[in-house]
Amino acid sequence: MTVSKNITWHSATVTRADREKMNSHKSAILWFTGLSGAGKSSVAHAVEDRLFKLGCRTYVLDGDNIRHGLCKDLGFSDADRTENIRRIGEVSKLFTDSGVMALTAFISPFRSDRDAVRELVDDGDFIEIYCKCDLSVCEERDVKGLYKKARAGEIPEFTGINSPYEEPLKSEITVDTAAQSIDESVEQIINALADRNIISIN
Repeated sequence: MTVSKNITWHSATVTRADREKMNSHKSAILWFTGLSGAGKSSVAHAVEDRLFKLGCRTYVLDGDNIRHGLCKDLGFSDADRTENIRRIGEVSKLFTDSGVMALTAFISPFRSDRDAVRELVDDGDFIEIYCKCDLSVCEERDVKGLYKKARAGEIPEFTGINSPYEEPLKSEITVDTAAQSIDESVEQIINALADRNIISIN
């Protein structure tokens, strides 16, 4: 990768702290990770809806949507997956600097890639939310028909079938999306954010 030269970082006049004060909530990266079909996008959007009703400034970065634009040049090799997450991490960091809560819904199968995003931001800014769901349940749901195609050999390097998924070892929040409803997962996440003083629900 070519490294840009002759560039200078310009500090903002309006700071993140200024924006957070105006918003009456802190900004953060809510990083939803899990297998395809684990409910990442569904839970992320439901959490955003709840946060929006609480008056929070939010934006969901969804895996499929991002690959329509910002990352449309990337495939699904290990190297491309890493670059995909690197770009999302940098964009998410910009959102937090702007005072917005970024909710990301990506499989992000490799711990090293998720850890690299965590290292981009200050302690407490990266909240890993593991949507835990057994492969058998995800495959039974198969909302997009991807597991069927992967099993048939039509999709190479598909996470969970012929490419690994590395479960988080110490996620800030784990929601069991196989056993609990979306509403229950949302409630768990909202309460955890309040406990961390990121939002106020009083």
